[in-house]
Amino acid sequence: MKNPVYWAVLVGMSVLLMEQGLPVRSQGDPQSDNRVMDNITVRQGETVFLRCAQGDVVTHTAWLNRSSILYAGEDKWSVDPRVSLVALNQDEFTIKIENVDMTDEGQYVCAVQTSSRPRTTSVHLIVQVPTKIINLSRDVVVNEGSNVTLLCQASGKPEPSISWKLISSPGDITSDDEYLEIPAISRQKAGTYECTAVNDIDADTQTVDITVNYAPSVSEGRDVGVTLGQRGVLECEADAVPEADFEWYKDDRRIFNGFDGMEIVNTGSLSKLMFFNVSEGDYGNYTCVAVNKLGSSNTSFLLFGPRAVQDGSGGATGLQSHGALLFVTLLPFLLRF
Repeated sequence: MKNPVYWAVLVGMSVLLMEQGLPVRSQGDPQSDNRVMDNITVRQGETVFLRCAQGDVVTHTAWLNRSSILYAGEDKWSVDPRVSLVALNQDEFTIKIENVDMTDEGQYVCAVQTSSRPRTTSVHLIVQVPTKIINLSRDVVVNEGSNVTLLCQASGKPEPSISWKLISSPGDITSDDEYLEIPAISRQKAGTYECTAVNDIDADTQTVDITVNYAPSVSEGRDVGVTLGQRGVLECEADAVPEADFEWYKDDRRIFNGFDGMEIVNTGSLSKLMFFNVSEGDYGNYTCVAVNKLGSSNTSFLLFGPRAVQDGSGGATGLQSHGALLFVTLLPFLLRF
């Protein structure tokens, strides 16, 4: 059997001990002399005032919390520096508790001894606590197709509600639970996830970043025509996480920076193969390969000159060139007339 907890109530110069949980009764009419005040609700960190009405015939009075006496008249029994006396006169007996915390929550009793009988007034103090996120998943890096679970836990009183959302795509992924489950995550679901905890007092918001790794995919290469002696550029763009490394090849031979007057310039997801003075030997087929730890992808280009343009397009261009040559041939004959 548990040991009983007792209330201490001053009666005259003596202290009566009564087991907690039983009603505190006076020596007179228990119904009329024992009063219960309304609950007092206060936020954590605020100051609360506890007031007890007195009277001309009061001889002794005390404020109690659980089994502890806070004040007996003007004498402070509590060692808590946050508790102090505000007023003690014929009208009221008021104490205050500063910087209220959860440990202060509970029932408080004002015990008053009159010339004829004792009476008690009790009040229940409710402490509300702003919500605070206390446990949140760390940033996550996963491969595409993995299952992801995010956790967000919060404290507060009243108990907070928790919700998740993907900031970059509101409404796409949401949850009203501590856990956010994302099965077989895709690259489109990467981004910043926001956890919000809310109660009647306050709200707290924190974020988690999910990075989704995936193999490169390159855009289709565009053939480029360049006149001899001019500048030319082949551009290769790759979508990949982590960012891809680029390799360039002419036919089956790898090209390195500065190779035969060519320069490779990589900027994030874009790689450029630059020609500063195109020669006949530069014309041909080129391949760009994008590589990261999850795989690779490639695309091909053709660097060609004006002659290739004529051969490739046929008819109109070739006819124009032939007509120009014929005109030059006949020019001396025409000048004779």
